Amino acid sequence: MINTLSILIPTYNNVCIELVRSLQAQASLLASSGTSPADSSVSSSGNSSGIFKYEILVADDGSTDKATIEGNRLINTLPHCRYIEREKNVGRSAIRNFLAKEAQYPWLLFIDSDLHIDNPLFIENYSQAAGDVVVGGLKIGGNPCQWAHNLRYRYEKACEEEHDYQHRQKSGDKEFRTTNFVIAKNVLQECPFDENFKHYGYEDVLLGKSITDKGYHIVHIDNPILLDDYETNYQFINKTEEACRTLYEFRKELSGYSKLIHYAELSKRLKIVYPLVRFLYPELSMQIKAQLLGNNPSVFLFNIYKLLYYIHLYL
Repeated sequence: MINTLSILIPTYNNVCIELVRSLQAQASLLASSGTSPADSSVSSSGNSSGIFKYEILVADDGSTDKATIEGNRLINTLPHCRYIEREKNVGRSAIRNFLAKEAQYPWLLFIDSDLHIDNPLFIENYSQAAGDVVVGGLKIGGNPCQWAHNLRYRYEKACEEEHDYQHRQKSGDKEFRTTNFVIAKNVLQECPFDENFKHYGYEDVLLGKSITDKGYHIVHIDNPILLDDYETNYQFINKTEEACRTLYEFRKELSGYSKLIHYAELSKRLKIVYPLVRFLYPELSMQIKAQLLGNNPSVFLFNIYKLLYYIHLYL
């Protein structure tokens, strides 16, 4: 049970004041109730009074958009909230380790800055959770009419079943994502984010692997945060390509944790595949990419494109 919580939000070129307001309102309500929803005798929180205590720290990872920095400065006007401006971009892993070092409480809640809260019991649910690491999950939202032609929206909807907490629990560390999770500070100190990850993708997968390798247990619960705003098809494809390059760079460390690695290694053993990919990739990838950038992007073709892009990195 948790009655002291540091809520940590890394951000880059994104205004997240509304997210912080939602979190602060919920945390403030728990704090003002006089007691934590959790058992006040819990010693792991380091708070014997039983009163819920919290802070919200937002760290800007060297944003280049000055308007977003200005917008996020309003965070400093909210109780128990602090906005930290950093000039240099250090990457997704290092900024999270930095936030953990800044946190004053023994339990850390990490949330991505581009998400939203639509559950009034979001913080309370976490305060009642038990486990070294607790993952709340992701809920796919947004107006279907507005996002009907958006590749990321279509992709997430196609994978929606995988976001269910029962499905995630079956896979354990292989379904670990850092979009929305609580971790004991001492666990993260023992298993920090790998700061060799400088680019987008898979730093969360390796963290989940490291946590379980150390003998800690990852618990998945039904406490999702809302994704209801999506990047353009072009941006999503670029992010996917970057993630594939990251996966290729850390393929040894992530072996057994990605189907892309499995299929690439299988293709390597089937010696005819690599020559075919080498011959077909330049033209075929351009045709598929054109389809994905259009108004009716195919999730099936997106998965084919991702596999081809990853395999071509081996060539």
